[in-house]
Amino acid sequence: MVSERGLQVLRAIVQDYVDTREPVGSKAIVERHAFGVSAATIRNDMALLEDEDLIVAPHTSSGRVPTDKGYRVFVDHLAELRPLSSAQRSAITSFLDEAGDLDDLLARTVRALTQLTGQVAIVQYPSFARANLSHVELVALGGPRVLVILVTDTGRVSQRIALVPFEPSEGDIVQLRARVGALLVGRSVADCAQTVATTDAPRPGNALDAIADAVLRVVGEELEEFRQDRLVMAGAATLAKRESDFRGSIYPLLEAIEEQVTLLRLMTEMVADEQGLSASIGRENEPFGLVEASVLASRYDGSAGGARVGLLGPMRMDYSSNLAAVRAVAHYLTRMLEDDDTAR
Repeated sequence: MVSERGLQVLRAIVQDYVDTREPVGSKAIVERHAFGVSAATIRNDMALLEDEDLIVAPHTSSGRVPTDKGYRVFVDHLAELRPLSSAQRSAITSFLDEAGDLDDLLARTVRALTQLTGQVAIVQYPSFARANLSHVELVALGGPRVLVILVTDTGRVSQRIALVPFEPSEGDIVQLRARVGALLVGRSVADCAQTVATTDAPRPGNALDAIADAVLRVVGEELEEFRQDRLVMAGAATLAKRESDFRGSIYPLLEAIEEQVTLLRLMTEMVADEQGLSASIGRENEPFGLVEASVLASRYDGSAGGARVGLLGPMRMDYSSNLAAVRAVAHYLTRMLEDDDTAR
């Protein structure tokens, strides 16, 4: 068991180590923090923290640094979220307010978050399996090409070019638009995908059926993408700048960013607290190959369902500020998606 003063010493060690990147000794704690006790007493508290595997001495240094277990105790019991400044809040609001569609909004979200924190920013797309297809538009591009535009009631927009066997006339496009719209509009993405997959093959020699078949193949591919979990990320270059914060290689983190599947699994399995915040630190990430990293996340909500926005970085990070930033951005994202749903 660690005393209350011992926990406050742990708080001081975490904060000083994050600020200075230098191991923290008892003399520095006495000088920087008003504990009102001697350095010898602080050394005794530090010895107890070390016995509990909350701090450790790196190499032969007289100072101590937090372990992943120490960071966990700090996050769970000692971190006080630092509210964003009014300037930071205004910058986030104005930047996100300029977003065009959902893709743009999520791209802007990760850019804002990585600029705010200096960490890799991650946002999950909401699940679109329950979204409804609200509009289908077909545009002849000349020659055997048709632009297929799909829009859901949650703001997802997709544009793909379908290569068709014949050049369609304007009349063909009108008929195709009506046929595809009657088949799919107003139904869930999951239902639409099933419908497209079971649509009858075109009749031999029927040019319009052949064009419709090519268009529906593209629609089916896009609908499958709508149903897949995806991430948007920004700030991977920050890992190289902070490579000294990792004892080993940063390659596992870069690999996770590249493949996405690992981060999707991790973010899905993280357990949130009563504020909707979650953190996975150090050895807690061992099943995902990210034992030297921390992942912070907060839930956001939209009509398509909830998802998470978060940060990936080294264990030595400013948890108080970063958790506050993640929570604030998640709140902005929820509000903007709710406002957009209301407007529609």
